[in-house]
Amino acid sequence: MGCRVRTVKSELLRLVVVEGVIVPDRRGRSQGRGAYVHPVLHCLELAERRRAFPRSFRVAGALDVSRLRASLAGLDAE
Repeated sequence: MGCRVRTVKSELLRLVVVEGVIVPDRRGRSQGRGAYVHPVLHCLELAERRRAFPRSFRVAGALDVSRLRASLAGLDAE
């Protein structure tokens, strides 16, 4: 979605929307529409720039990505 590079599903991070906030779904079992990105900040930033999240989740308006950004920043630090 962000960088548009195709890869196997196991290398991607599933995202879901919970009360207007995009959160990571590490187990891949949360209900609702999901979107997939590589688990790196660069891919998240590309998806935000392209305004891909509202289209992927089929919602109107902006979504909060602060929790997702913090989660990915922690993964990048490791």
